[in-house]
Amino acid sequence: MRYGFVLPWGDARTAAELAAVAEAHGWDGFFCWESIWGVDAWVALTAAAMRTSTIRLGTMLTPLPRRKPWDVASQTATLDNLSGGRVILSVGLGAPDDRWWVFEPDPGRKVRAEMLDEGLEMLRQMWSGKSFGFSGKHYRARPVERLVPPPPVQRPRIPVWVVGGWPRPRSMRRAARWDGWLPNYLPTGRSAEGAHAELTPEVFAEAVRWIREQRAAEELPRDGYEMVMEGTTPADDPRAAAETVRPWAAAGATWWLDADWSTMEPPVVRESAERRLRAGPPRPS
Repeated sequence: MRYGFVLPWGDARTAAELAAVAEAHGWDGFFCWESIWGVDAWVALTAAAMRTSTIRLGTMLTPLPRRKPWDVASQTATLDNLSGGRVILSVGLGAPDDRWWVFEPDPGRKVRAEMLDEGLEMLRQMWSGKSFGFSGKHYRARPVERLVPPPPVQRPRIPVWVVGGWPRPRSMRRAARWDGWLPNYLPTGRSAEGAHAELTPEVFAEAVRWIREQRAAEELPRDGYEMVMEGTTPADDPRAAAETVRPWAAAGATWWLDADWSTMEPPVVRESAERRLRAGPPRPS
């Protein structure tokens, strides 16, 4: 299992400094929250890349239907080249929160899902380093033959982790086609736009089996696909932290992301995040 840390809030300087702390204390990944308006997560991660050399860098997460895919392709490829191939892109439909729709109306979950699918396909093609054209329901691009940007360092593409709502087949098939699963638990009868149900290791393991079977059916490789779990572990009790993670590792998680979304005030975030990072990853013995 690998271990990442999610910074819920902070400016670019804070992100860069904390990413360096994370790398020095054995963490494998450092992720920034991406907002529609505020601190630019990709600028913050660029600053982090300049202060680090090995730790993986990404957002948690990018609401791709709210972004222009060509902008995301440019930002991620630029950072992947700068960092020597350390970018992970995490994507979803966008949080069902009124604050996300201050600048434009919500087109609805169905439309956002269509935009996510088209946006992901555009990213795949734009990262190829080859001539590119696209014609979809929501996005179009005339064929480009000249001045095609260089591809990312990582081949065949930057790893893409996708939110999948278990056990919703369409959502889960989308996640299974890419490079990692970010879980939401949406039992039958629960609205996808409402509060998500609490995920258990048993349910997580069931979804992991389904993803592996789905990828086998589509002749996609099992190796390299990431099962990602996010949670909170204490900084002051290594044994309790490890015991929190242990059942998720047994259930098939390949990444644990430590995140504490209860701390959103900048001074508190900085202090809390640095304390947790210096304690090191919650590795079960």
